[in-house]
Amino acid sequence: MIKSSLSLSEVKSSIKKMQEKSVAVTLNLGRNKVISFVGKVKSVYPALFTVCPVDQTFKGKTTYSYSEYMCGRVKLKEINLEGVE
Repeated sequence: MIKSSLSLSEVKSSIKKMQEKSVAVTLNLGRNKVISFVGKVKSVYPALFTVCPVDQTFKGKTTYSYSEYMCGRVKLKEINLEGVE
């Protein structure tokens, strides 16, 4: 487990700022399995957050805990899709 330099409250506020914005999501599933997709952070709850994929055929997990983000299992990068959609 990689220790994050950010506190839990800082992580929650940074994800809250991404709400309703497009993000590139990279999931590290372990054993050299990595999945990437584009989506929007839809909801932010006290213990978890949800990402709605742009590609409606995506069958993977779309709800993540803050600990998964802090450990580096889930990485979010804000992107601009204004001209794409």
